[in-house]
Amino acid sequence: MNFKKTIQTKGFWKSVAGMGISFILVYHIITMLFTFGGFDFSGYFELNLSEERWMRFVLGSLFSGFLYGFIITFGQFSIKQKKEEREY
Repeated sequence: MNFKKTIQTKGFWKSVAGMGISFILVYHIITMLFTFGGFDFSGYFELNLSEERWMRFVLGSLFSGFLYGFIITFGQFSIKQKKEEREY
């Protein structure tokens, strides 16, 4: 497995972004359900985007989404590459 080859594969970064955005959405919906006991989007974002917490909320979401998307996508693409190499 070659790290550089994997991250340069066509569609890798697009998949990382898609996976990361999906993770962020699902994570925040689940967190909102546990925090407020239901769907209260205005209350959830008001709480997390207040003056003291907004930077941690945004940066934490972006970092965790990128990390999750990268790990999952890297695993998928490397498995696909190994499978293709075995077929040759």
